[in-house]
Amino acid sequence: MTKSNDRLYHPQSKQRWKIFLFLFAAVIAAASLLYTNYLVKSLSRSERTKAEVWAMSTRSIVTMPDVDDQFISFVYAVRDSLSIPAIITDSKDNIIFWRDLDSMKTNIREQADSSLIYDPAYFENQLATMKRNHPPIALHLDTGEVWSVYFLDSAALRQLRIFPYLQLSLITIFLIIAYTVFNSIKKSEQNLVWVGMAKEAAHQLGTPISSLMGWLELVRTKFDASDDNILNEMERDVNRLEIVADRFSKIGSTPTLTSQGVYGIIQDYVEYFKIRTSEKITFELTGDKSVEAKLNIQLFDWIIENLLKNAVNAIESEGKITINIVDNIAKEEIFIDISDTGKGIPKSSFDTIFQPGFTTRKRGWGLGLSLTKRMVDYHQGQISVKESEIGKGTTFRIILKSNLRYEPTQV
Repeated sequence: MTKSNDRLYHPQSKQRWKIFLFLFAAVIAAASLLYTNYLVKSLSRSERTKAEVWAMSTRSIVTMPDVDDQFISFVYAVRDSLSIPAIITDSKDNIIFWRDLDSMKTNIREQADSSLIYDPAYFENQLATMKRNHPPIALHLDTGEVWSVYFLDSAALRQLRIFPYLQLSLITIFLIIAYTVFNSIKKSEQNLVWVGMAKEAAHQLGTPISSLMGWLELVRTKFDASDDNILNEMERDVNRLEIVADRFSKIGSTPTLTSQGVYGIIQDYVEYFKIRTSEKITFELTGDKSVEAKLNIQLFDWIIENLLKNAVNAIESEGKITINIVDNIAKEEIFIDISDTGKGIPKSSFDTIFQPGFTTRKRGWGLGLSLTKRMVDYHQGQISVKESEIGKGTTFRIILKSNLRYEPTQV
């Protein structure tokens, strides 16, 4: 939330890698489809040649009855070796010959005059399908009549057409499942590391904090300064350190939620925070003082702290931070709007600022807002950028339920 032209770090780099991997996968998929299409076209030409050979061999058998038996046997052998669904029709579109159709559906029977009767519905359907798939092969007879040969792709070719799509679908499903499982395991491991580090940090802070409390008491006693304002503020800071240490110690556990006054908690932190901020930045807290929500005070305090610190960082020299609390009675919701007069956020970043690692500060870790969102989620609430304008400021909105049964999860 500082300078809008500062370098953006981790999320953008991660996004570029995702785009690169997606494009690489798209190239592989396209190459696979193109190569399969090349094979399909080659096999399709080969099968058309087969259909032409079958048609010519059939014509030879029909139009050359006086040819040597040995030659006829050869022609039959050639014709029967060509396995492809096909139909030959005369000039009036009557079916003359066919091959490799479903023998259970042809229902052929021979009449007394040796003519054949077949199932017209089945053959009409097959002929229509063949006409849609390939242009006919014309056979010119010596009588001047023209026959038409229609054919279908073989089962192997039809399977080859759909194979790459099936293959890519299965690979995609596998990759999605693998990515989901891997991502889940990775997040689980990362959570364990962060939880361990947080608890260790809380443990390490415990000893110096206790020592500082003791030193403050000694100073008060030695200099008889029980009401000294400086020592009182130092004590507030030490107490604050205790709260921070306690926060870290609770990470990974399930803190309890109790009904609390929202206005009072925010007011307490604002009073503490504004003394430790530049006098050129003013604070204003307005809104309904009576609203209550189920909160964990330490975690909710942390939410307000992160948002106020971001607001201060967004203001270069002087400005104003306003916190407004609204009770939306109709929806049983509480709106908490935190506005600043800082640099503002570009609209393109509205959805990414809550991602871990996102920061516009060169020394930032990019964890503040992502952690804030996680704590708001824990309270069964929502947080979003309500509005922002470059050079004029930003407003974050927190939405909490004023009357809700919670099922707490780990922080």
